[in-house]
This record gives sequence, structure tokens and C-alpha cells, in this order.
Amino acid sequence: MAHGNGNGPLSGAVIAVAGAGGPAGRATLARLADAGATVIGSDNDPERLAEAVDAARYGHGGATVVGDTVDLLDLESTRDWAIRVEKDFGHVDGLVHLVGGWRGSETFTRTSLDDWDFLELLLIRTVQNTSLAFHEALQRSDRGRYLLISAAGASKPTAGNAAYSAAKAAAEAWTLAMADYFRKAGGEQGPTSAAAILVVKALVHDAMRAERPNAKFAGFTDVEDLAEAIADVWSRPAGEVNGNRLWLTEKP
Repeated sequence: MAHGNGNGPLSGAVIAVAGAGGPAGRATLARLADAGATVIGSDNDPERLAEAVDAARYGHGGATVVGDTVDLLDLESTRDWAIRVEKDFGHVDGLVHLVGGWRGSETFTRTSLDDWDFLELLLIRTVQNTSLAFHEALQRSDRGRYLLISAAGASKPTAGNAAYSAAKAAAEAWTLAMADYFRKAGGEQGPTSAAAILVVKALVHDAMRAERPNAKFAGFTDVEDLAEAIADVWSRPAGEVNGNRLWLTEKP
């Protein structure tokens, strides 16, 4: 089944984006559509998702960009989404996991385990569900990619970010296990699909700069640059990116 938005480098690709309603999601939907992909976004906020989908669709004439409200905390709902995408578009070539959120404390001793309970669901369970739901479809693709957006703090936690950093580290470990699945599935020829981690210090977008015009945002990654890096992963061989952390900020 042929789909695509023209003759861009991702023409014919079908890519799902989890957590598509935020600033990073908006930038990613637009960049993937611009590169020629058919893009299916999901978010837990239907209104925010609709706005992001409309912006990508109308910003790139003729682009196939659709939204699907999915409960990513429910494995069966996430599996239904994966099945639906593959049935409707014939194949799935990517899942970009942008679901995010942050909670922290002033010091280590003031860490709230309620924050852990919240972040475990948001940052780990959603990764578990999207990876388990999409891994077979991505392996069936000749350019399947699973991309997790993570934070440098997972590698060097700070005292006030214990829960957040631990959750991100767990999500990274889960994604690397998926990468091992792709490696083994590829056998001697090497993987044809890949799971990789894009690491940022933090993200910044125009609205943040407008709110804090004097802030430096040192080491932050602009959401537009993140979207560019996401799209670029498909231009690289699976064996080159599978199981790797792709750093968009300085390593800690």
C-alpha cells in the first residue's frame, strides 16, 4: 500500500509519534511530514493533539497527518493502535516516543515517592507499552526505527532529580533491550530495524524564550533541532544507530 507526502527522504514511510501534542511533538509532526512521511500522532489531550495535527497538515500541503487519541498507559489500547496503524497504512516504519514530564525536589532528602509513582507511569510504562505494541511491526519494516527521547540526567543524576533520572534510566534500559531484540533478529546480516535513544539536557522552544527573554538555556536543544535529528535517524543504517545513545547535548 503506497502512502507518502511527495518525494522527500521519508516518502512512503509511516511513522507514529507518541506524545505528539506538546511543542516537541508539533515540531516532529511537521518535520516528518515535510520529509514525506505519513505521520500518525497520539496524545492524551485530544484538543492539543488536534491543534498539532492541523498545524502539521496545513503547514505542509498535501501531507498525510492524522491524530489518534490513545491511552498509552493501557497495553491493549496501545496494541490496538499499532494494529490499526499497520492495517490502515500497510506497514509501520517508526515509533517516536516523546511522552515526557518532570517532577523534582529541592534536595535528595525531600524526594517524594509520589513523584516516582507519577513518573514511573509516564516515563516507563508508556515506553514499555509502545515498544511491546510496535516491535513486531517495526521488525517487519525494512527501515523500522523506535526512538526514545531521553535526558542527560539519566547518566548523571542530580540530588533533586532522583525520581526523574531513575525513571529515564529505566526507560533507556528497556529501549536498549529492544535494540538487542532487533540485533538478534538481524542475525549475521545485522539488524534491519533499530531502537535508539536521543539524549538532550532539556528542550526549549519559542514560547519559553518569549517568557524568559534573558535566560540563556545553555545546553538546551531546540525542539526544531530535535525534530531534525529524529528525521535524520532514518538516513542512517540500522546497524549504526541500533542500541546507541545519540547525544544532542554534551555528555555529562
